[in-house]
Amino acid sequence: MITLLRVPADLDRAEIDIEGDAYRHLFRARRVAAGERVRLADGAGRARWGEVTAVGRSAATVRVGGEAPANVPAVRVQLLVAVPKKERAVWLVEKATELGVAAVRLLETARTPREFGEGTLRRLERVAAAALEQSHGSRLPELSGTHPWGEVPALLVAAGEGTARWVLDTEGAEAAGRDLAPGPAGSAALLVGPEGGWTGDERADLAGWGCRAVSLGPTALRVETAALAAAALVLSLPLDLRRPARGASIDG
Repeated sequence: MITLLRVPADLDRAEIDIEGDAYRHLFRARRVAAGERVRLADGAGRARWGEVTAVGRSAATVRVGGEAPANVPAVRVQLLVAVPKKERAVWLVEKATELGVAAVRLLETARTPREFGEGTLRRLERVAAAALEQSHGSRLPELSGTHPWGEVPALLVAAGEGTARWVLDTEGAEAAGRDLAPGPAGSAALLVGPEGGWTGDERADLAGWGCRAVSLGPTALRVETAALAAAALVLSLPLDLRRPARGASIDG
């Protein structure tokens, strides 16, 4: 199966033209031919089938068909992550997209004062687009940052009422990884600190913002490892087990 990311308006058309890099990749490198079926995803959670009806020298035409599986997780997971190094951020965004994470927010913390410019964010968006096509998803994660520490409360409120707020921490954790669960709204915000850990002041802030500390084990994990491990735990829960752990849900 081939998934092709298009702008949302394209999924409401009768036909669309494939040009540029997408054309060269599909119809020159991969030799997709007329009559083959493709899956069109809009990056916002919707997908439709398409049939290649014509292949020209520089463009191809696809007829848009019926609804296709969206492949969007039932649980909405947002990652609020201390800014990793650029190459690790690329890996994090790629794998988070494959898992179906809804958002990745990059945070400035006391032990990660680095910032990313617009160029880095644009690169992360391209990485997410490629990962969505590779994994046959249909929803791109929202990418933003870097956010100053003072913006965290607003990000938590924006995550939505009924969202469980979890902070990954090996010190003073009151829950284990097996306790991770979304809140009553079917969503979870996972806050992941730097490899050097949260400062005392940051821990106090997080507790005051209604975040519950959870440990993934005694070893020190890299930022991207911890973020993806926690996201996978929440996203992999069967539907009948998706219940908020006691005290885990804090309304915005």
